[in-house]
Amino acid sequence: MTTGSNLILLEDIAEFLNQFFAVERYSQEERGGVYLPSTRPVKRLGLLLEPSAQLQKWVRTQNLDALFLHRPWKLEPEQLAPNIGVISYHLPFDERLTFSFNSRLAEVLGMSGLQVLGEKDGRAIGMIGEVPTQSFAHLCNCVNQIFGGYEQVGAAEPTKVTRIAVVGAMTDLLVREAATRGANVYITGQLRQPAEQALLETQIAAVAVGHRRGEVWGLRSLAGVLRERWSSLEVVVLQNF
Repeated sequence: MTTGSNLILLEDIAEFLNQFFAVERYSQEERGGVYLPSTRPVKRLGLLLEPSAQLQKWVRTQNLDALFLHRPWKLEPEQLAPNIGVISYHLPFDERLTFSFNSRLAEVLGMSGLQVLGEKDGRAIGMIGEVPTQSFAHLCNCVNQIFGGYEQVGAAEPTKVTRIAVVGAMTDLLVREAATRGANVYITGQLRQPAEQALLETQIAAVAVGHRRGEVWGLRSLAGVLRERWSSLEVVVLQNF
């Protein structure tokens, strides 16, 4: 016996994501939500970082009803049929599902005892926690498997790793704080030149995964969140850019 409606509307998805991303913590212009409204029921939702020249073709061949766009600003009106709705979240997505206080990422990295590392406007931008004792090579291999690669490794290579930091920024102060709080490795999107001296002096290792790889992982993670919320929603991720 079934009760209620299985109809999913764009507004329903936006309402759920507003809660998931805790958008009330952000200023009005940074919150995201419905970008292009539509009343069309959503059976198939496409997730992508930004519009490309192939967008129209992809929407058509995948038979999509609506889109999630991380960066929607280059979207041209003629790229989509009028009844294709779009939702968009930029900063909330970055801070919840990439290099930040990201509990889903912490789980796959095997982190426990999570604590906040770094804040911006009262929001956490990083996390620090224990990991099972492992070699640096083992951790790098794990990062490689999770994100499909990484860009750079900092100079120091610890003999063993027991505590790591994952942070969405890299400053001299943040690196020193991570080292002071016992992290052996600092994982982020990009290595930043102002933090080089801190890396040398603290001998903390650093792994730069790449900003885009972090976003693609976030899209895949979001697909899982949406599938968990709606059993009937088909989610398609465009991750080959």
